[in-house]
Amino acid sequence: MELKTKYLGLELKNPIIVGASNLVTDIDMLKKLEEAGAAAIVYKSLFEEQIQLENLELHQDMTDYNERNAEMTSLFHEDLYSAGPEEFLMNFKKAKEALNIPLIASLNAVYDDTWYEYAKKLEEAGADAIELNFYAIPTDFDVEGRGIINEELDVIEGVKKAVSIPVSVKLSPFYTNPLYVISEMDRRGADGFVLFNRLFQPDINIDAEKHFFPYNLSSEHDARLALRFSGLLYKQVKADICASMGVFTGGDVVKMLLAGANVVQVVSTLYKHGPKQITKMLQEIETWMAGKQYTSLDDFRGKLSNATMKDPYAYRRAQYVDILMRSEEIFKKFPMR
Repeated sequence: MELKTKYLGLELKNPIIVGASNLVTDIDMLKKLEEAGAAAIVYKSLFEEQIQLENLELHQDMTDYNERNAEMTSLFHEDLYSAGPEEFLMNFKKAKEALNIPLIASLNAVYDDTWYEYAKKLEEAGADAIELNFYAIPTDFDVEGRGIINEELDVIEGVKKAVSIPVSVKLSPFYTNPLYVISEMDRRGADGFVLFNRLFQPDINIDAEKHFFPYNLSSEHDARLALRFSGLLYKQVKADICASMGVFTGGDVVKMLLAGANVVQVVSTLYKHGPKQITKMLQEIETWMAGKQYTSLDDFRGKLSNATMKDPYAYRRAQYVDILMRSEEIFKKFPMR
C-alpha cells in the first residue's frame, strides 16, 4: 500500500501533517508524533504581534520607576532587552535537529518588512517551507475588504522573493468569495493553501461580567467547509491543497483526498486522543484502500471533486436549496415535542 504524496514540493511518506499548536513546542512530543507516523509538522506560529507586546511590556517595566530616585533606576541593567524572535528561532532550530521529517514554519507578522525579515530568518533556521498565517481580525470600520486582500497579495509576493523555500497560505474562510481570493494568491505564487484557519473568538462570563478566551477544539463536523472548497479547487489552481480543521479519523482523511486535497493537517484529534491517533488513522486509510483495491493515493485523489463529478449540484448552492425542500426528513429524524 503506497501512502506517499507530495506537498509544497516536499516528499511526504503519507498525507497526515501535524498542524501548528502548543503540542509541537515540546521536543519529546515532537519525537512521539514522528514515531506515530506524522509525515511533517508545522511549528507553532511566530506572531510578531506577541513580540511587539512583550517589548512594550518590558519597556514599561524598565521605565515605570525612572522618575522615582537615583537608587531605583539601577534596578534594570542598561543592556536588558527582549529576546524578540531570537528565542523562538533557537527553539525552532532545536526542533528541526530533533526531527527526520520536514518542519514547516508558521508566520504571522504585522509590518511588510518584518514579514520578509522573519521569513528569511526562518529559512536560515532550517524551515523546509513557510506557512503564512493570515490571521486578521477587522476592527476598523474604514478599512475596505479589497485593501486587506491587496496587502495579503503583496505579502505573498514579497515573501516569495525573500526566500527560496516553498510558501503556503493558511486562510480564514471569511472572505466574500474565497475562490477569487485563492485564485489571486495562486497567481501571485503561493505554493499551497491551508483550508482553513480556526480563529479564536472571545466569550463572556456573565457571572464575573468579564471576557475570557476559551481554547475551543474543532469538532468532526467542522471538516465539511474544507471538504467543499477542496472539491471546488481541485485542478483549478496550481498550488497544493491542505485540508485543515475537523479531521479526526482516517475516514476523514479519505474524504478530503476524494474531494481533491493533497494532504491534511490535524491538531484537535491529537489533543483528544494523543500521538498514537496518527498510527490509527494511517491504518484506517490502508484498510479502506485495500477494500477498494487502491494501491496509491493518486488512484482516488479528486475522484469526487467538482472537476470530475458528473453531478453539477454536489458543490453548489442548489444542494442547500434541495435540503431545505426536504425539511420533512429532518422533522422525522428530530420530532418536535
